[in-house]
Amino acid sequence: MSDLVFIAFDSEAKAEEVRTKILDMQKEYLIDIGDAVIATRDANGRIKLNQWFHTTTTGALSGAFWGMLIGWIFLMPFIGAAVGMASGAIGGAFTDVGINDNQMRQQAQAALTPGKAGLFLLIRKMTTDKVLADLKGVGGTVVRTSFDHAKEDELRAALAPVAGAPA
Repeated sequence: MSDLVFIAFDSEAKAEEVRTKILDMQKEYLIDIGDAVIATRDANGRIKLNQWFHTTTTGALSGAFWGMLIGWIFLMPFIGAAVGMASGAIGGAFTDVGINDNQMRQQAQAALTPGKAGLFLLIRKMTTDKVLADLKGVGGTVVRTSFDHAKEDELRAALAPVAGAPA
């Protein structure tokens, strides 16, 4: 079972720094992430989602490959690749993988003020003590989690800025 975590930060750069740190931990097999999305709110109040996994690009590449392969059968590989790329990109644009985009927009709209950013994480599993130790003092405010109360409190304590450290 996966857990959803939403952490607010003062800037998009800080949210990106933490996402990079978490993805590095995934390379070390300390955490298994299903999705990691940064949500930002601009001065006009619009929410922008910076997806970790771009389905449109993946769909276009996959479509181009399969289109070219099928195009070889009809002796038109480049036309097949072009048609496959276009159809793959369209299919990818309408695909939502991971956390529901509408749900993220609603939560970000309610929690973020203009200029702030939030990090949504879909965590499949993690080595809690090591992950929280690596996140110690990075800052951020836990907005929402599906963790139990004890694990959520541990996360809040880990994210709290270290006393005496520069902000």
